[in-house]
Formats: sequence, C-alpha cells, structure tokens
Amino acid sequence: MGIIKVENIRVFANHGCLKEETKIGSDYLVDIEVNANLKTSAASDKLSDTVDYVLLNKIVREEMAKPSKLLEMAVQRILNRIFKEDNLVDKATVAVSKINPPIGGDVEKVTIKMSQSRKN
Repeated sequence: MGIIKVENIRVFANHGCLKEETKIGSDYLVDIEVNANLKTSAASDKLSDTVDYVLLNKIVREEMAKPSKLLEMAVQRILNRIFKEDNLVDKATVAVSKINPPIGGDVEKVTIKMSQSRKN
C-alpha cells in the first residue's frame, strides 16, 4: 500500500450560497490523498501501473468548475470521479478550502474534508 498526495491545487470557482459568491467567484485550494497498491508500479516503472496525478488534477479542475452552493457537493463529486476513473484507488481523501470566505470576520480559509473507501 502507498499514498499519493496532490496538494494545494489552486483554482478559481463560483461556489457559495450567496448570490454574490456565485457571481464574483473566489479562490480555492484543493488537497487530494489517495491510497493505492504502489508495489507494481515501483517494480515496473510504468504510468499505467499507478495512480496518475495528472488525472487527479484534471478531475479537480473539472469538478470545481461546476458551481455548487455547498463545498460538500464539490468534494463528493471529486471523490465520485476518482473512484469511477481510477480502479487502483482504494481510499481517497479530498479537502477543499475557500480562501477568505465572506463570513464577517478575519478568517484565512474554511475547509471541507471528506474521505471515502472503495466499495467492494
């Protein structure tokens, strides 16, 4: 078993419950951690034997481009796509952070983090 992380994927997106949030948009950071068997790829040195982090980045960018009221929805869409598009992933954790959220205070970011395991 091994872990692949893709951290601080920076995206601009239009998520939020307030009309202004979906109209103006804001900056987000996304972190992904996936657990997979990496022994085969460690021996073969073939991209086809591992989890392609280029694919993970692509999934994040495409799913974050779809507006949602709640970050939970965006996180769940990312998790669903990871398991649908990469059979090597056994478990995935996705965290989406909204930078400078409009919550009436000096807050750097709010983060939604969810994990999911492959159903057998």
